[in-house]
This record gives sequence, structure tokens and C-alpha cells, in this order.
Amino acid sequence: MKIKNLRIGQKLQFYVLVITGVVFLVSIGYISIQNRDRALRDTTMLVNSQAATYAEDVSNSFNEDMAVVRTLSQAFQIHLDMPLEEWKPLFVDIYRQVFESNPDFYALWDSWEYSHIDPEWDLPHGRFLNYHFRENGEIGFQELERSLDGDPPLYGAAKAAGREKIWEPYPDQLEVGATASTLMTTLTVPMYHNNNYIGLVGLDITLARLQEMVSQIQPVEGAYAFLLSNQGLYAAHPETHLLEESIADNLWQDEQEHGLLEKIKNGETFSFTSSHEKEEDFYYTFSPVTIGETQTPWSMGIAVPLNNIQQEAMNHFFITIMIGLLGLVVIGSVVWWLSKTISNPINHITALMKRLAKGEIDKSMNLDIRTGDELQQMAEAFNTSIEGLDEKTRFAIEIGKGNLDTDLHLLSEQDALGKSLQQMQTDLKKAKEEEKQRQEENSIRRWATEGYARFSEILRNNNDDMDALAFDIIQNLVKYVDANQGGIFIINDEDPKDVFLEMKGCYAYDRKKFMEKKIYPGEGLVGTCYLERKTIYMTKIPQSYIRITSGLGDENPGSLIIVPLILNDEIYGVIELASFNEFAPYQVEFMEKISESVASTISSVQVNLRTAILLEKSQQQAEEMQAQEEEMRQNMEELHATQEEMGRKSTEMEGILNALDASSYVIEYDLDATVINISDSYINLLKINRDDVIGTHHSDKMDFSHEQQSEYERFWDDLKKGKTKFQEVKVVVDGKVFWLAETYTPIFDQNGKVSKIFKIANNITDSKLSVEKLAEENEELKKKINDLEQKK
Repeated sequence: MKIKNLRIGQKLQFYVLVITGVVFLVSIGYISIQNRDRALRDTTMLVNSQAATYAEDVSNSFNEDMAVVRTLSQAFQIHLDMPLEEWKPLFVDIYRQVFESNPDFYALWDSWEYSHIDPEWDLPHGRFLNYHFRENGEIGFQELERSLDGDPPLYGAAKAAGREKIWEPYPDQLEVGATASTLMTTLTVPMYHNNNYIGLVGLDITLARLQEMVSQIQPVEGAYAFLLSNQGLYAAHPETHLLEESIADNLWQDEQEHGLLEKIKNGETFSFTSSHEKEEDFYYTFSPVTIGETQTPWSMGIAVPLNNIQQEAMNHFFITIMIGLLGLVVIGSVVWWLSKTISNPINHITALMKRLAKGEIDKSMNLDIRTGDELQQMAEAFNTSIEGLDEKTRFAIEIGKGNLDTDLHLLSEQDALGKSLQQMQTDLKKAKEEEKQRQEENSIRRWATEGYARFSEILRNNNDDMDALAFDIIQNLVKYVDANQGGIFIINDEDPKDVFLEMKGCYAYDRKKFMEKKIYPGEGLVGTCYLERKTIYMTKIPQSYIRITSGLGDENPGSLIIVPLILNDEIYGVIELASFNEFAPYQVEFMEKISESVASTISSVQVNLRTAILLEKSQQQAEEMQAQEEEMRQNMEELHATQEEMGRKSTEMEGILNALDASSYVIEYDLDATVINISDSYINLLKINRDDVIGTHHSDKMDFSHEQQSEYERFWDDLKKGKTKFQEVKVVVDGKVFWLAETYTPIFDQNGKVSKIFKIANNITDSKLSVEKLAEENEELKKKINDLEQKK
């Protein structure tokens, strides 16, 4: 069958089918191949873009934490001229406040070189730490000594860096008794004074948050992300067994081929394709993560399997071919049945569809077909699609301009594209709100941190003038929280019977309120706040309580806050602020937190003032003591004369005692009848050692009957009562008999009480023996007389 013999309808069918089929197949084939290449190219561009985006997110996270450490380091250097005992508790409070405001912080610490603190320290190492940490949900604090025998490697590296530094990842146990460790890193900022290193401020943070973020990154199916440190260690990876390992060990062949570690250390953006890790082709892309002023950037990496991308492109290719073949069948059928009636409308529609396939969308493309059949319905549907696409294009343009409140009307409940665009609009609104909320939170946190630093500087000044300090505090506080007027009341307890709150500083108060400078505990809101020790915050204020005045009139304030100044459960006063506007919760929290620092400073100032008063009194007392010293000098001269007289008498007494010791035997007893001294003459008589006698009891080596024991006790009781006793005793030494006449004399102290017993013994042996001899002779004489009488 020749084509020229065909009828026009058949020719139309033949030519339309052949040409349409060829064009359609070629177009579909070309588009499919291009789509495959474009899919690979678009996916790599998407992965590169997402790697850069996530690298920026990680960098922002680190930089926010680094900003806190940098601010604390700068605050420390501002207070270098303060004594250690003054700034140390001040910054402990600031640390705790910063720590409470940042729940992601694990540990916050500062390290000080002893060579800076102690001028006599001559070693290049040795330091102490103020260490805040989080344990079991609680905030702890320790003061530690470190590096006494040398700096450890991590600290030594941070010390030698001389700039901001992020440490390589390391494991740590966050809870006592934990069996698993958590990967962490540390941000440090050094401190210098006169170009000399004096210490650094450090922040320990966990990498769990980054591990969670990295595990959720999957731009395409089968892809995964990972975070590398400057030394190429895995800081975050979906396969947790790779954490702390080096990428050079995992991809050692790629390290040799591409020099991965060197590029990561230099902070380069690079990519490559490799099959060394999972035995299939993967596309790897790396984007640097810059952190503060460090020179050790980290790197964010994403790996994408090429087979998934190519398989997806092939799936689209086969689907397109099937759709094309189906389209040919449909077009052939339509042409075969309606070639004569629809050739012109089809041509028109085909032309418009080609314009649409090229991405052209315009209302002028609307069809005006009024055949009353399916062609008209097709034209109306086409027009509806054009209008819908035109509205969606306008919607996308407005969204791109940032107008997220633009309305989009769906074509029907099955309008998938319209619903996707509306969902995109909702997601963008949500992201915008979250970003706005995050910026507000960062602004509030920055406002509070700057406020803590500002008021720490204010509290450091005027520490010897309570009035100047109070006015400086209330003036700056009123301005900082955007209040209109305020006053500070400090407790006056100089008279325990008249304790009251005294206004020491005010700002923008009217005359009537200014004159009320003395408030007793429990009187009014200020006195009530003092007694209850709790913050009072009111938005409905009585008309007669306080009014804010200006040159144009006066008005009742919109809010009033009264904050107690408490330190260690002791209240030092209250602060009262009034404003036309209500105070925000973060402003109330800020005032309550600095109130403890204000109370601490007031306590220090009061101590300083009392010290000054005591110093003045001590100077007066010194003058009085100088006069007393002159009087004492005169008394000492008189005493010296008296001592000379006593010395003379003492010499005479010593001569008497020496004479007594030479002529008699002397022993001294304490009130318990224990020997405390014995004369040499007595020792020579008894032929014993002094050490054998001193400390022995008077009754040693004596056996008493019951009656003798009672008589012995009465003997010593009489001596203790001041009575002098006399007795004769017989002593046998080396078989030789000695008779001693002993006189026991009580010795009285200056208060008239018996202090010891003085015994003087005299040797009466000769007289005693003479008496005994006479007695014996008398007995013999009596015996002889009796014998003579008997003889008679």
C-alpha cells in the first residue's frame, strides 16, 4: 500500500502517528538521558550545598559557646586589679548564673597559673582551677590544683597555642558509676597580662547533640553524614563504632590518593568519588567548619551512593518510556477516530503544550474551543491548569520574596502540587517563627550576660562609700531594665532596739516618696518584702502608693517590683522599681539573680565601714595606751626598786636556808605527802640518790595498823590546816642507828593557803644515846639494889 493512495484522514493518521511517535520517542530518550545526567549533577550540587549548610550550623553552634567563653575571659582580664579574695566569689556567682542559663554545658572552668598568683612561685608549671560541672542533674563546684609536676598534654597544647582553641574529641563519663563514656570536646580562650600567659577559661561540651543532628542528615536514600575534627577523628558518625577513629584509617587508600588529612587541616572544600569504604561507588564531599579565632577548623562530610542516583534516573527513564508508549497508543486512537474533527484543535493544543513543556506559563495561552464535546472540556481543563499554574507561579514568586502570608487556592482536593506548596509555606512560616524565637532567646541571653558583666564592674567601684554605691546601683538598674524610677533600701541595725530600712539611693522619685527615707520591717510593701524575703511583683498598684512624675504631669505606674537582697540566708535590704510598662519575666529573673551579688557587695562595704570605725577607735586606744605606758614605766621603776629590795631579802633568805641546810636535814613535801625536794645533807646522811627519793610518798615502806593509819591521816590533816607538828624518829643506815628530831612546818602562799610542807630534822642521836645509856645504867643500878635487898 502506497502512502499517496491513502485518504487524507489515513495520511493524517499515518503522518501524525509516525511523526509524533518519532518525535515523542526521541524527545523522551533525550530528556531521559539529560534527566539522568542532571539528576547526578543536581544531587551532587544538593549534597555540596547541604554539606556547607550543615557545616555552617555546626560552626554557629560552636561559635555561640565560644562567645560565652570569650566573654568570661575578657571579664576576668577587666578584674585583674581586684584582690583574689574579692573577685573569686564574684565570678563563682557569675559562673553559676551562666551555667544555669546554658543547660547544654557540661563543665565550665578557669585555670590560673601560680606564677601569676604567687610572686614567689618560680616553676613554669603549676595552677589552680575553679571547676563548675553538672552531675546527676545538679551543678557542682570544686577548687582543684593541677600541673604541680608538669602540664598534661591537652592543657599544654592549649597553653602553647596562645589563642582560642578547640580540643580534639575525647571520651568522658558524665555520671558517677556510668559504664559508657560520652564523646566530648573543650573550648578554651587564653588570658594574657602584659603579654604574659596567666591562664585560660575552658568549656567542656558533649558532642551528643551534633551526633544526633548528623545521624538525621540523609539528602538521598542510602546517604549519610559525618563530622571530623581537625586531626581527622570522627566526632560524629551514624556508625558509632567509628567515633574517635581517624578517617585516614577508615579510608587509607583515599588518604594516600587525595591527602584527606592535609585538606581537612587546611580547612579546604573538596570532593571525590571512591569505592574503598563499602565496595561500591560513593560520592564524598567535605565542607570546613570554622570555630571562633582558632586555626584548627573541623570538617562536615556527606557520602552519597552513586548507584541510588543512577538507579533513580533509570527508573524515571523506563517510566517515561512506558508513559510515552501509552501516550502514542492514546494519540493514535484519538487520531484514528477523530482525525478530521480534531486536527486543528489538536494542533493548537499541541503548540500550547510545547510552550508549557518549555516552562512557559501565561494567561494568553488559554484555549477558546466551543465544540460542546470532549475537546471543549479538554480546553477548559487546560485553561484551568494554566490558571492554576499561573497562580502557583505567582505564589512561588511571592514566597521567594519573603511574603509568607500569600494565599493559594487549590484547584481541588486532589491538587497535590498546590497542597505541597501550601505545606512548603507552612514549613517556611514555622522555620521563620523558630528562627525569630531563637534570635529573641539569644538576644535575652546576651542581654543578661552583658548585664552581669556590667553590674560586676559597678559593684567593684565605690566599695568604701555606701551612698555612692547605692545610687550607682539603682541608677544603672533603672536604666538597664527600662524602668522609670526606683530606690534601694538598706537595713540599719546599728541600734538593735530600732532596726529599720533606710533609703540609700533613689532615681527619679517624686518629693513625697523621696522624703520617706525610714521604713520599719512589716511597714508597707517594702517592709513586707523584707519580712517575707520574697520578690513582690504587682501590675495593679493602689493610686495612693506611688506616682511617676514629670514636667508635664504624673501618672500611676503600670507595674511595681520589690526584690529582697539576700546572701547566705541573711537579708541586707530591698530594691524597689516602678515602670509604666510591665516587666518581662527575664527582667525579673535578672534582677533576682543580681540581688545576691548586690547583697554580697553591701555586706563587704558594711564590713569595710565598720573596719574603718574600728581602726579609728584603735588609734584612739593606741594614744590612751601610750599614756598608760608612761604610767606603767613609772610603776616599773618603782617595781624595780621593790625587786632590788626583794632580791636583797632573797639573798639573806638564801643564806639562812644554806645555813639551815648545813646544820639540819630538810625535805619539802606537796599537800599529797609526795617528796618534791631534799637537801644534800639529808642525802649524804641516808646514802641514797636524789632521783630515788624525789616523787616518793612520805609513807613509802611503812606498814600501819588500822589505828596507826587513822593517826597518820590526822597527822597530815593537821598539817594541811596549818598546824606545826613535831616528832622523833629512829633511822637505821648500814646498821648504824640515828635519832632525828623532825619539825613539820606548813608553808603558806600569798593568799594565805597552805601550798607545801617544810620538814626540818636535827640529829639527836648523841643525846638520845646518852639518855638511853643513863636509863640502862639506872636499870642496872636498880637491879643491883634489888639483889642487895634480897641478900639481906
